[in-house]
Amino acid sequence: MASDANDFVRSMGIATSGLRAQAGRIRVISENIANADSTAPIAGGDPYRRKVPTFSSALDRTLDAQVVTLGRIRPDQTAFRIKHEPSNPAADVAGNVKYPNVNPLVEMTDMRDAQRSYEANLNIIGATRRMIQRTLDILKT
Repeated sequence: MASDANDFVRSMGIATSGLRAQAGRIRVISENIANADSTAPIAGGDPYRRKVPTFSSALDRTLDAQVVTLGRIRPDQTAFRIKHEPSNPAADVAGNVKYPNVNPLVEMTDMRDAQRSYEANLNIIGATRRMIQRTLDILKT
């Protein structure tokens, strides 16, 4: 029976790590979306650069299981969007304004994927809780 209890704890711990990782991913995506149309604070400067979250695997010694963590958040090195807007305060001497390399459609697709992964981990936790409750109900009888 102790092994079964450990399995319950392990599955909840793994799913919880997935929740944390996806919540971090959602925060990064939200920041990208919020800055999609921002410009540089100084004329001719670089605007916000899209951030890309990564994941890494780690051994949780208490659970004796591999868990997922939000890894390094790296800058996306793709080119900025450039628009000719001479009257914009962020324009360079040629009248061009750099806009972030953020594509809202890509960000929304990533957000939906992160949301689905978050929900899947939440469902695992819910199913595990129901199994624990059923086990306790059986033991009571």
